Amino acid sequence: MGERAGPLEDLDMSAWRGRKVFVSGAAGLLGSWMAEELLRRGAEVTCLIRDWVPNSRAVTGGVLDRCQVVRGDLEDFALLLRTLNEYEIDSIFHLGAQAIVGTANRSPLSTFESNIRGTWTLLEAARQCPRLIERIVVASSDKAYGAHDTLPYTETTALLGRFPYDVSKACGDLIALSYAETYGLPLAVTRCGNLYGGGDLNFSRLIPGTIRSALRGESPLIRSDGTFVRDYFFVRDAVNAYLHLADRLPAPGIVGEAFNLGPESPLSVLEVVDRVLTAMDRRDLEPVVLNEARHEIPHQYLDCAKARERLDWKPEFSFEQGLRETIEWYRTWLAA
Repeated sequence: MGERAGPLEDLDMSAWRGRKVFVSGAAGLLGSWMAEELLRRGAEVTCLIRDWVPNSRAVTGGVLDRCQVVRGDLEDFALLLRTLNEYEIDSIFHLGAQAIVGTANRSPLSTFESNIRGTWTLLEAARQCPRLIERIVVASSDKAYGAHDTLPYTETTALLGRFPYDVSKACGDLIALSYAETYGLPLAVTRCGNLYGGGDLNFSRLIPGTIRSALRGESPLIRSDGTFVRDYFFVRDAVNAYLHLADRLPAPGIVGEAFNLGPESPLSVLEVVDRVLTAMDRRDLEPVVLNEARHEIPHQYLDCAKARERLDWKPEFSFEQGLRETIEWYRTWLAA
């Protein structure tokens, strides 16, 4: 669908050729891009998906057609153990989660089941396959830190999640690190800012929602008061960061560690909306500020020095570059 404007930075393409990789959450934003990039690098990719979403990028872009697809829930231990064994998985990217803050606030139980039980179930299945599993990357979130007065957050900042989604990610984060420390699982944890890019069909999120409104000629809706500050992390940069990390597992200083990943260029909600409307030449549309957001952290952003130093990684895309690609994806997808 024309979303790729040049390859992601290649580390060692041959490093993934023939590797047997398991990706949870492959139907989601990050998962679909991750699976596609692994396929490009020659990996054999097995994906776990719960729901079949016909309009998702993973389906319309033909990503799942090139993967081995397992249908089921992250909480199904027997299914996960069978999958890791039968497909002889050596590398795991655990990206599957209930990722919407509003959904978590409305339905904490299903969020805890997916994000907490799902994490320990997958890691326990991996623990049962010590001769197979060589590396595991577990997706946490900057939300796991909760609210702190001192910004930006470093990896030594305490995990103080208070709201359901934040707590679910903090718990999964700590469970993952406990499996590395106690059982020697070759894993590392990522804590990313807000991901954006082509393929995110959760239009309650700021960037896809604003783009869709602009394409329809409608005023974008802002759930908060517009002052909330976040990192906005382009999905192709995130894929590159995850691969930088996975390539270095299980080296000392990497295994059992958490890494902040993001652009280190925090923006307020109103700044993001303004930049989207400017890029789409729709400054005539006035945002509607609803000020309805509750149980969310007002200000958070990350210090990513550890990833720069230990992983030799930095983002390749500016916000404007990522936004241009993202807008073009939605323009094409919505027209279809």
